[in-house]
Amino acid sequence: MNVGGKIFVVTGAGNGIGRCVALDLVSRGATVVGADINEVGLAETGRLAVDSSRFRSHVIDIGDREAVQRFPGIVRADVGQVDGLFNIAGIPQDTQPIAEVGDDRVDLLMRVNYFGTVWLTRAFLPDLEQRPEGGLILITSSLSGLAPFPGAAFYGASKAAVALFGYGLAQDLRGQKSKVTVTTVIPGTIWTDLVRKTSQALGTPEAVAKGFAMAPEKAARLIIDAALDGRVRAVIGKDAHVFNGARRLSSRLSERMAYAQVGRFVYRSSSRRNG
Repeated sequence: MNVGGKIFVVTGAGNGIGRCVALDLVSRGATVVGADINEVGLAETGRLAVDSSRFRSHVIDIGDREAVQRFPGIVRADVGQVDGLFNIAGIPQDTQPIAEVGDDRVDLLMRVNYFGTVWLTRAFLPDLEQRPEGGLILITSSLSGLAPFPGAAFYGASKAAVALFGYGLAQDLRGQKSKVTVTTVIPGTIWTDLVRKTSQALGTPEAVAKGFAMAPEKAARLIIDAALDGRVRAVIGKDAHVFNGARRLSSRLSERMAYAQVGRFVYRSSSRRNG
């Protein structure tokens, strides 16, 4: 797909990877509808865009199904029919064992990370089907959906679920001879505010954590390229590739690697809280 002149919806555009994806698309000549629950963050993204006239802010809670169902009509009234949807928005789980996570947080994780993505995709799919060249859909999973990381069971479950949704949707559209492509990306550690806060909570020196992570601008470029190429699945980041390879060899190996990476920090912190 030639990006120039196209219109894309990018969720989570108020910060992190979503912001970088939005800014990259604008720099390539696209118009971006940035969607986020954070109005201040969206305003900052618009300020950073090389052409602010091609970045449109829309505040929305993707965990609100009725708001999501109204959203395509709002977007059409603002910019016309969209050519692609980048599902980037998501929320984290604090690094806690299952028993320490409240039911309300579990519900919110699934509503935003899984159902929010599903609802948005289903809402925009009819519009994307009408594009003469075919539209594109980007689904964002996570390394935590690939390997069971300590203290991230519910987050990992939400991201594993959304990955299987992406793969299944790609199969359905292929079977229907649709021109719409679906790309599911599995990012590893990307240096965002979320990763910075997690590294601080685990007691990892920031310099070490930052050196291990991929810059969000690079991740955004790779994510966009994968979606434009129509790839069904894309693994982003060195650590994600390492875990992906380990998982193919042995699921037990990937589980042991994940435990070795963060387990002692998570469970030590848990013991201190309970003590």
